[in-house]
Parts: sequence; structure tokens; C-alpha cells
Amino acid sequence: MSPVDVAPHVEDRSPRGIAAAVSRLVRSGDLRPGDRLPTVRRLAADLGVSPATVSGAWQALAAVGLVASRGRAGTVVLPEPASWLPPRYRDLAAGGRAGGPAEPAPRPGVVARPGPGPRLDLSTGTPDPDLLPPLGRALARVAAATPAAGTGSYLGAPVVEPLERLLRASWPFTPQRITVVDGAVDAMSRTLEQLAGFGGRVVVEDPSFPPVLDLCDQLGLERVPVPLDRSGLRPDALAAALRTGAEVVVLQPRAHNPTGVSMTSTRARELAAVVRAHLAATPGAALTVLEDDHSGEIASSADVSLGSHLPDRVVHIRSYSKSHGPDLRIAAVGGPAAVLDRVVARRMLGPGWTSRLLQHVLADLLDDGEALAAVAQARRTYYARQRALTTALAGHGLTVQPGDGINLWVPVADEATALVRLEAAGIRVAPGAPFRALPPAEPGAGHVRVTVGALAGGPPAVARVAAALALAAAP
Repeated sequence: MSPVDVAPHVEDRSPRGIAAAVSRLVRSGDLRPGDRLPTVRRLAADLGVSPATVSGAWQALAAVGLVASRGRAGTVVLPEPASWLPPRYRDLAAGGRAGGPAEPAPRPGVVARPGPGPRLDLSTGTPDPDLLPPLGRALARVAAATPAAGTGSYLGAPVVEPLERLLRASWPFTPQRITVVDGAVDAMSRTLEQLAGFGGRVVVEDPSFPPVLDLCDQLGLERVPVPLDRSGLRPDALAAALRTGAEVVVLQPRAHNPTGVSMTSTRARELAAVVRAHLAATPGAALTVLEDDHSGEIASSADVSLGSHLPDRVVHIRSYSKSHGPDLRIAAVGGPAAVLDRVVARRMLGPGWTSRLLQHVLADLLDDGEALAAVAQARRTYYARQRALTTALAGHGLTVQPGDGINLWVPVADEATALVRLEAAGIRVAPGAPFRALPPAEPGAGHVRVTVGALAGGPPAVARVAAALALAAAP
């Protein structure tokens, strides 16, 4: 099928204008599901613009579910979106059925019909609920001290004093401001909105947390992928990425999702030196490092941050979902006043603040001996599960570097084959494709993400999963 000629319908040749023209063609029916769009280079030549301009338009259209890249088959128009999830979340929610269309996730409030499903679901990336600290005592104490869900003023401070005090005492550097928002992704979204405009460039890890990639696409940001090694982002690759004019660097300092990599203190110094050299060579450059410490309290690695070297250039996010419970929906954000004040001001025109009752509950948990012991036990348990599974895999001839946190990044010869084999064994894992900013450079370089944190059951469960993973990884 020949690509549809889009160029005659484009009036505004900016990324936004090109995306809007294609959107109008889809709504009018001139472009139908399955129709192929021209290549980026072809349309760029027809319009007399740079390929990056067209690429930005295609990314914006993909972010809202209008088009999708099919590799060599080109970029095609999608049917009416059937899911409320962003694209890469849809890929994960499809249960790892790589190579085929994602099944629509159930709409909020709709109960899915029961199916056979996996006997063991290691795809979710969520903590083991049995390892979360109990909330009963904290809730009772907060309820006794605050019998009504009131607040003194809609314009009061966004962070309650006991929580801010605990956060500042544990922060890896001295931030000018600290606030709290509704989870790590909310923190990244609100911060990125303040730091980069449509068409701006953002350095991302490759592989990366899928919502980071979806967020960049949704905000119309151009992703500049940088690979990792066992110590974190590669300094040489970061230096090259900054030369593209990137305004933000997004990284996970420890327990990287999906690889489990944690940044070393030496690597943090090296990356800080790269940033300083770039700023010295580019006077007036707007550059901010956005750190997502999503597993801080259950990570075994040291709390390393570029903020120790560049406090005026780093916004650090610490989420408590993995350690204290996803439903608390609290992440702390600390960094320069010039950024955080804008984030807080924007929230005042939306939710205003994160529930002060929940903030008091978290403050209680961060200062309670029983809760601290529960989190410490979870940290030890996740560490042990990582080592147990990697040791068992080595016994099958599959060498995997153990990481930190709750996830393990397992290499496989072919993702689609691996996912089918694991499903047949009653085990579900996450496909690697949604985590990648770029396709693998070589055939046979696939991966799956295994949520080791959910692997309870002791040695028999570990042995069964290791055997199934080794078989799934083989050609």
C-alpha cells in the first residue's frame, strides 16, 4: 500500500501544525485505520522542513494513539483507541503478547471476565503486598490527632511540617525547596512541563521506565536516548546527547527500572563533570537533571545523587510506593526554588495539595519503629530474591547480573517466543519492547522484565521460574 500524500493538507509547517493536519484527515475519514503515512524524510523533503520537525509531529500523534510505527512497514493510522492507558502502558497491560495487537485494558470500574491467566504474574512491577508496612497503627494515631478531614486554609503550605522535617533530614543533598505530589510519574510530569516546551529535547535512559517515554511523547518532547552500563548512564554518551541541545536529563539513580542498575558515587562525579563541561562550553544553557528515586527505601544501594555536586541543577524525586504502598500516592520532590515554586504554583490551579491526612500517615510510618523494621525486612527480602533467582539461572547456563530493587532484566533470543513459552508454563513477565527508546541494535538482543519482588514461595518457586526462564530465553 502506497503512503497517503499528506503534504498538500499541511498549512502550518511546525510539529504542532503537521500533527494537527494529520489529525484533521483522520477525523474527516480521509485517512483510515491501516493507511500508511509518508516516511519522515519524504514528508520533510516535501514540506521543506527538517526530519526532526516531522518526527516531533509523528511522536505527538503516537502519544495520543492516532498512529503507530510498524518498523519497516512504516507509520500507520490506528483504529479508534480502545484503551484509557497510554501506549506503552497498553503494551505492558497486554500481558506480554508481543508481536500482536494489545488487548484493551478494562475501563475503570469495569470488571474483566475471568480467564485462565497465569498462575504466577511477575509482570507488574509492583511490590509484594505482604512486605508493605501495616497501616493500622499509623491511621489510628493520625485519626486520633486529626478527627476531621479539614484544613486550615486552601492556601496553606503544601507539605506538613513533620513530613518536611523528615524528608530534609534524609535528602541526599540540601534542596532549596521540598514539596510532595501524587506519585513519581505525577512528579516527573509536572516537572517536565516546567522545564521543557513542545519540541524540546530530553535525555532519557535506554532502556527506560515506559511512562517516561510516554510522557515525553505526550508533551511533544524529542527523546535523546543514552545507554547505560553497570554503573549508570555512560558519561561519553551523555556528553554527546547534551551537544544536541537537550534541556533536561531524566535518570534513575538506583534500582533502575527495568535493569536494576544503581549509579555509583564515582559515576555521579563523572556525570557531574560532563554537565559542568557542557555548561562551561554553552554559556546560558538551560539544563536540569531530573532524578527518579522510585525505590529508595527498599533499595540496597547507597543514596547517590548528582545533587551532591550540582544542587542548583538537580530536581530529585523520591517515591514511597514501592516501600510503603502504591495507594498512598505520595512522592517527595526537592530541588531549586526556581523550579519547585513553579511546580507548586501550577498545582494550585489543579489539585492544590496532596492529602495532608496521607502526608501525616507517611510521616508517622517514616518515624515508627515497627514500620521501619518492616521496610528494612522488605529490603533484605528483595535483595535475597534477586540473588536466589540469578544464582538459579546461572545453574541453567543463563548469566544475568543481579540488580537492585524488585526487577530483573533477563536477556532472551526472541521476546515473542519467550513470552509464549512462559505463558505456557503459567508465568507472566513484561515484554522488553515498551522499555526501549530505540529498537535493539542487533537481532537476538531481546529482554523481558521479571518482577523478582513478587517471587515468593522459597526455593521451589525460584527453581521453577529459573527453569522456565532459561527455556524461554533460548533460541
